[in-house]
Amino acid sequence: MKPAPFDYFRPASIGEACAFLAANPEARVLAGGQTLIPMLSMRLARPSALVDVTRMRELKGIDLAGYTLRIGAATTQAEALDSALVAREAPLLRLALSNVGHPPTRVRGTIGGSIAHADPSAEIALAATILGASIVYRDGDEEIRFEPVDFFIGPTITTAPPSGLLTHVAFPRRPKGRVGAGFREIAARRGDYAVASAGAQVVLRDDGTCASIALGVGGVGDVPVNVDLSELDGTPFASDHVAGVVAAALADLECVGDLHATASYRRRAAIRLAMQAIGDAHQAAMEDAA
Repeated sequence: MKPAPFDYFRPASIGEACAFLAANPEARVLAGGQTLIPMLSMRLARPSALVDVTRMRELKGIDLAGYTLRIGAATTQAEALDSALVAREAPLLRLALSNVGHPPTRVRGTIGGSIAHADPSAEIALAATILGASIVYRDGDEEIRFEPVDFFIGPTITTAPPSGLLTHVAFPRRPKGRVGAGFREIAARRGDYAVASAGAQVVLRDDGTCASIALGVGGVGDVPVNVDLSELDGTPFASDHVAGVVAAALADLECVGDLHATASYRRRAAIRLAMQAIGDAHQAAMEDAA
């Protein structure tokens, strides 16, 4: 199939892009295009115009800004996956990126494009939710920051301003202590959308007790879910106790059923994947010399 007719605009700056989006409410932003282009071809999306930000340097790059790891929205997933800064400061994000699609799609797909599309199965959105990243938009002259819990409100539905442009995502830098990350998912085939996924970051104190465990699950409902395990803070890491807390925390998890999996299967898978991700993260933290 062929896309419906649309206009094409390549802005030279963030300001130009925002002005065009404000004047064209039915326009869509084109970054990597790994999701949007197939949607156009199948006429599932019929924008009035495409705003191509692929070559906009203001939206690219990975750097440290105070206590955050700043990743430009148009930075490709492959660039982030290969980044030494990402590996050091956000190891959970790096693990999540390794599960995104395939190498050819990661070369084109962008960090911001995945976040903005808000697919419930998206690994980058799940990592942002677990780590508490800030999703930063520019709307005219105003900068607006969203927390993932307020940004993702449904399948491919967000609270992003209609005339706003996602400029970057700010991930918290590596916390103090011995840090480990784990990420697990189930998919029909490697690189397919996840039927269920889980990611965890474990921070240990010098005596081996838990400073914190951050856990999230994705692919099971309408949005990625952050799981509260704060009752484990300051306790010795005991697998049986952790498993009980995780099972209790996920007992009422809202899951959806479809042609890929039933809701009950997704709930069981989420608990299993969560424990595997936490186990991987704990092992990595034990081996961490930081």
